[in-house]
Amino acid sequence: MAVLLLVGAPVMARTITDIDGQQVTIPDNPQRIVLGESRMLYTLAMLEPGAPFRRIAGWPLDLKKYDAQSWDIFARQFPQMLTIPVLGLEGANDINPEQVIALRPDVVILPSLARYSDADRHLVSMLNAAQIPVVRIDLRVNLLKNTRRSVTLLGEVLSQPDRAAAFNRFYDTHMQRIRERLASWQGAKPSALLQLHLGRRNECCVTAVNGSIGELLAFAGADNIASRSVHGVFGRLSEETVIAAQPEFYFATGMGSSSQPDTVILGPAATAAETQRSMIQLTANQNGLKELQALHNGHAAAVWHNFYMSPWHVAATEFFAKTLYPQLFADVDPQQTLQQLFRDFLPIPYSGVYFYTLSAQ
Repeated sequence: MAVLLLVGAPVMARTITDIDGQQVTIPDNPQRIVLGESRMLYTLAMLEPGAPFRRIAGWPLDLKKYDAQSWDIFARQFPQMLTIPVLGLEGANDINPEQVIALRPDVVILPSLARYSDADRHLVSMLNAAQIPVVRIDLRVNLLKNTRRSVTLLGEVLSQPDRAAAFNRFYDTHMQRIRERLASWQGAKPSALLQLHLGRRNECCVTAVNGSIGELLAFAGADNIASRSVHGVFGRLSEETVIAAQPEFYFATGMGSSSQPDTVILGPAATAAETQRSMIQLTANQNGLKELQALHNGHAAAVWHNFYMSPWHVAATEFFAKTLYPQLFADVDPQQTLQQLFRDFLPIPYSGVYFYTLSAQ
């Protein structure tokens, strides 16, 4: 619970507990906020839809680097975002502490990471010394555990608790439907292969299991073939392992555009024809994938990679569940869920392709 206290009247402050369990005292209505990742915009924009950039005092350009499609759409609608001071290109590990301090932020919001780097620790140490509050949220590591709490935390920082609660109700409704229907399933779990960034690497196959998108796939009822050998979040399967396993379903992730021919084209500026073409071309280039029946019988699909950075992943989880259990989720429409999310919570219109199923070849 937030605790109100008086700090040099008339400025009010609140103490909140961040995702790492740290108690942080922040101004009651912060006006200058520095983000440790600009892809936090996926969530922040849901909570401040009318003016999502009015409080952002600085951020790195990871959104522009890794999701140029969303960057361009937001920039066209809100050109003022192009004037936000830039703090590196990658994210929290690329931020210069002196630059942040010079911006005089009321609060800095950083991502909670599976493993903190020396650069991250140095940044936090410098901010603490300058008495600048640091709040951690987690929208990229433990998605199922921390998404709702992170949305609530952002709502507390932005003084938008009602919008945060409204989104969490939406999120809970859709995730609970998946949980309840799978609880009644008596059959075997369908086996699946998840390949991250199809096309970015020549070899097969980099994957996720215990976290990130792999966590969503497991929640949706898949038997991830990588779980036999990968015990962390990420790992790699050899072509021989993949061919021998013959998973019933194949899922790839991507976030490329028409100017990036080496990755699956997905995102707000993508078309279904581009996604189909890129997926067929890229899977054909990997020997291990050519042998998979799932790529030929209509059991192959692709999802937008940046779902792992966003609460929008509720729609991706539905897509996994419906693909794996079409009869169990016959009345569920993941695209409609994502469109509703955009309509009810975001200041930009829905467009593009965020998931795609390849027809039988």
